[in-house]
Amino acid sequence: MIHATELLDSSVYDAQGNYVGRVRELCLVPAEQPSRVARLVVARGRYQPLVARYDQVASVAPGTVRLNTGELHLRPYVPDPGWLTIRKDLLDQQIIDIHGRKVVRVNDVDLAEHPVDGRTELRVAQVDVGLVGALRRLLKGVVAPGWVRVLQKRLPTRVIPWDFVDVIETDPLRRVKLKLEHSKLARLHPADIADIIEELAPAERGAVIETLDDSTAAEALGEVKDELKVRILEELDKARVADILEKMPPDEAADVLAELSAETARRVLEDMNRPEARELEALLRFEKNTAGGLMTPELFVADESTTAASALATLRETKISADSLDTIYLINDQNVLTGAVPLGRLLRAALETPLGQLRAEQLVFVDTEAKEKQVIDLFEKYDLRSLPVVDAQQKLVGVITVDDVLKRLWHAHK
Repeated sequence: MIHATELLDSSVYDAQGNYVGRVRELCLVPAEQPSRVARLVVARGRYQPLVARYDQVASVAPGTVRLNTGELHLRPYVPDPGWLTIRKDLLDQQIIDIHGRKVVRVNDVDLAEHPVDGRTELRVAQVDVGLVGALRRLLKGVVAPGWVRVLQKRLPTRVIPWDFVDVIETDPLRRVKLKLEHSKLARLHPADIADIIEELAPAERGAVIETLDDSTAAEALGEVKDELKVRILEELDKARVADILEKMPPDEAADVLAELSAETARRVLEDMNRPEARELEALLRFEKNTAGGLMTPELFVADESTTAASALATLRETKISADSLDTIYLINDQNVLTGAVPLGRLLRAALETPLGQLRAEQLVFVDTEAKEKQVIDLFEKYDLRSLPVVDAQQKLVGVITVDDVLKRLWHAHK
């Protein structure tokens, strides 16, 4: 293993032993191979820097690089946005540690040496985010590399395998050119992604959101602090915001829209599909800290004469979130709430049983104008998992789940 800081500024000699210059940069070309050091930028005095390809490198050692070709075979260096550079893009930069689920700063990059056809090929093996990497850079040029290696054996190391690294690139076009993998961050739980987003600078937050698909972005933003969530969405393209809100539960999306500026909210609603937009506009009529503001209109309803078999068949095809499927609510022809059937009773019932015979003995509900404290008290008193919400005419208009209550309490104390 050789460290990037040991190789940067090393002297470079050609196949005849002539001095060519010093290593100014190590470059990966992800489009060719994601971890190989594909180019060495070599500079000398005022001359134009040159580029040595990976197959022109014979051997490397701390302080010295030897080529297998002459200087005349090296091409002039021209910056390429599709190259990932170690000194400029990685050292001292923040990256996402997928395995540790956090943001860290790179102190050094460790390179594994692979002998290939009589030459040496370097691959990025891991990044050093600990004290050893920082110390190695601090002592560079002051203490011989050998002494630094002896010293570092006595210190704890903190390294991240390259496979677990997600580079934060704020320019989406350059990220595409670098072919940085978009799926790494999406492997994490939305709550972990939210914690990472909260650690980043504004431009980096937007860059991370842009790498996520709409569903993952919606789930992650649902875990972010309200004020920060609003700032992030205000800075995104409004069409993208519309796509993300369409993937959120309606009650969460309505809460977010209510916090956005009036102009942003108007433009987002215009970009949304009309059914979803109308649904959110209806929810926005309710104050945030009321049952109407807490509820989601996504719920499963049926009339009392529906059989267990029919209800189960419909359940299998519904697109309603699983969080809202612990109870089937019974209504009459006027959409008035008449009862509730816990899902457990439905699963155990004979297939020909009408839902009216499976209803719970006690029906607990609340009206849209009930205050948040009353809702929380009902959940605690009756140990509820969901609570139906009715309007002034007792018509069923939505349901509040225990997740909605817990999330509201969590954000209030975060």
